Amino acid sequence: VQLQASGGGLVQAGGSLRLSCAASGDTFSNYFMGWFRQPPGKEREFVATIGSSNSNTAYTPSVKGRFTISQDNAKNTVYLQMNSLAPEDTALYYCAARLRTEGKFKYWGQGTLVTVSS
Repeated sequence: VQLQASGGGLVQAGGSLRLSCAASGDTFSNYFMGWFRQPPGKEREFVATIGSSNSNTAYTPSVKGRFTISQDNAKNTVYLQMNSLAPEDTALYYCAARLRTEGKFKYWGQGTLVTVSS
């Protein structure tokens, strides 16, 4: 599967952005999707993941209540709606996919940069 992320940009603190990740090359329903991010000078970290439905989600504590992951199976796309953004959310955001039969995210998009100014 190939993943193409988009939607990053520069936003002021308190603002919102929606990231999109379009999947191609394989059956979308074979995969669970997730978002990760890598802040400047830090390791990549988990942000959110989604299971077989939009009600089956998990978030890292720092974004819970502010970010929402969802997917549109008809469009083979996963989204990350980010509200109440803060400077510490500045990072390169990656979408990722893992086969439902596997536990590890093996497939990665190219990353989209989110910069939050104070």
